[in-house]
Amino acid sequence: MSKRSLIFTSVLLIFILLAFLSLYFGYFLISPAGLDKKEEIFVVKKGSGLRTVAGELEGRRLIKSKNFFMLWALLKGGTRDIKAGEYSLNKSMAPVRVFNILASGVIKTHPLTIPEGLTAEQIADLLDKKNLVSKNEFIPLVDDKILAASYRIDATSLEGYLFPDTYVIGRDMGARELIDLMVNRFWNIFNALIKDQNTSMPVKDIVTLASIVEKETGLAEERPVIASVFLNRLKKRMRLESDPTVIYGLKSFDGNLKRKDLHSPSPYNTYIHYGLPPGPIANPGSKSIMAVINPAKTDYLYFVSKNDGSHFFSATLSEHNRAVVRYQKRRRLK
Repeated sequence: MSKRSLIFTSVLLIFILLAFLSLYFGYFLISPAGLDKKEEIFVVKKGSGLRTVAGELEGRRLIKSKNFFMLWALLKGGTRDIKAGEYSLNKSMAPVRVFNILASGVIKTHPLTIPEGLTAEQIADLLDKKNLVSKNEFIPLVDDKILAASYRIDATSLEGYLFPDTYVIGRDMGARELIDLMVNRFWNIFNALIKDQNTSMPVKDIVTLASIVEKETGLAEERPVIASVFLNRLKKRMRLESDPTVIYGLKSFDGNLKRKDLHSPSPYNTYIHYGLPPGPIANPGSKSIMAVINPAKTDYLYFVSKNDGSHFFSATLSEHNRAVVRYQKRRRLK
């Protein structure tokens, strides 16, 4: 065989080999590893390299070849295109689709509902229980005075400003990112509520009183009336005497508020201290905030539970005392 023929044959073989590899590579990209459409949660950890991700995909049998997957990823831009997060994949997905999902950051999201009236501690417990954010990471940020100041919050804590709502988040979202989301939601809602309202109360006082209103009643229609009671007492320089503030200041609470607790030296004890407590005692919702901004016009100074979720309101102490006897006696008879 002549030298020219040998070269031609070699080039032809290389061409055929490259064509075969190209066809096989193309086939790989569009061929799923299996037929099972059952969801498989795949987590790309922050800082994971392309080789690690491809190896885990192959090990989980979500792709057939880590090497071809890496080649495609490198052709499309490399490791910088694969984003950390939690993904919903399945074996019936073609490798090209798997890559597109990882590269576009289409992470699996989780609805997170923060009920109205939870404390920051309770929110942290909820996040920890759902395995979304570590409590040990969340609480120090809540208590960070510098972080609070960065949000234009005049407080030593973010208690009261973690707006209760339903959020859609990824499992890889950090505590700081979630706090950003919740505080920004607070400001959006608060600014919308206070717009065109005539109030001279500082933001901190509004949120603090709203948190007390939130804890005192679960009835939306009662909140403006509850707010009016506390505002009337503040104007008359009367102590607020709110049980929820006392409970917030206790180091431990077993669910039964005792008489001795009403004498605790906590700065949150509004039975012994005048005015508002040092800060919010929970994270209020929009209805409680609005109740403080636009309270009912009443002369009420007292209220007592009617043991059915509602309250009886009184303008005088004698009327209040009669209501206490009436409703407390009824509770004891039951």
